[in-house]
Amino acid sequence: MTRESYLDLKKAVWDQGLCAGCGACVAVCPADALFFVPNDPSCAPSSTGYCKQASDGVSCGACYEVCPRRSEGGSDMIGPNLEVIAANAAFPVPGRQSGGAVTALLRSALDLDLVDGVVTVGEDPWTHCATSIVIRRGEEVARYAGSRYSWWTPFLLGIRTAVVDMKLNRVAVVGVPCVAEAAARMRQSSNDLLIPYGSAIRLIIGLFCTEALDFTVLTEEVLKRGHGIDPWQIRRMDVKGKLEVTFLGGRTLDLPLSDLTPAVRPGCHHCTDFTAVHADISAGSVGTSAGYSTVIIRTLVGRGILDLAKEGGFLEVSGEVDLAAVERLSAKKIQRGIQARVARTSPMQ
Repeated sequence: MTRESYLDLKKAVWDQGLCAGCGACVAVCPADALFFVPNDPSCAPSSTGYCKQASDGVSCGACYEVCPRRSEGGSDMIGPNLEVIAANAAFPVPGRQSGGAVTALLRSALDLDLVDGVVTVGEDPWTHCATSIVIRRGEEVARYAGSRYSWWTPFLLGIRTAVVDMKLNRVAVVGVPCVAEAAARMRQSSNDLLIPYGSAIRLIIGLFCTEALDFTVLTEEVLKRGHGIDPWQIRRMDVKGKLEVTFLGGRTLDLPLSDLTPAVRPGCHHCTDFTAVHADISAGSVGTSAGYSTVIIRTLVGRGILDLAKEGGFLEVSGEVDLAAVERLSAKKIQRGIQARVARTSPMQ
């Protein structure tokens, strides 16, 4: 079977400015030939120039198959689901962004041995720079709670660590919509090179997302140059319709999202998925009151994981969900994606 190589991916996605930066192609490349160059203005992976298929004629196509940008995005505002609920963690989560529901679900899954690892995002406590990590113990989950998912990092690099290096076979993947879609593509693929990844992914939790921010641009240009703020002065940052910066000592600063425009990754402008429609469970702070998370249960796997978390005393369900609020942000993202698509394909461009 003839499959597309990284050259096809480069032409269709990278060179068009569509790359989501999810890291899936880098993670699954069997030749380990794809990589991200720090601070590369193209915001897309680079290659050593070697490719099993392009160089040696050996069928591969792994990088192309997992890419969430190789097809046009959909227009689902909420997406397929079994139920939408409001939930919160039944235990203290100091760094949580909203209700801590995702933290509760992951801790439950690890403590109950439903998964043997979680591919998620950690951060350097000095710079706050995000990195892809693998968590093995439930008590570690709360340490990484919060909204660092808004800072771009190749989320899915950790799937290679989990599956190839650690030999894990019951993995949970947590990430923004492009990450959820790439992980779902791994699960659905019949490509022999992707089956080990797909079969190892037990759970996909998607996070509501408007866009991911380039952390270097955010910290160096927006915060340091624009406001004289060094990363080490910051206790935490949350994106909730604005950037909320909390400093050591408790002082806060709110920045409008318009100030963050230079830091938005180019590929994010083309995304139309706000609620991570390809996940088993999606979650975010939009649509619920303070202290709760909006949780969208999409699959029977998601239902089972959530029910066990409730039964085990990890998760509490209560409160109302304002679906209209979720739909409003979804509609805005869809419209932005359509406008970017029209601009890209216009003969005038």
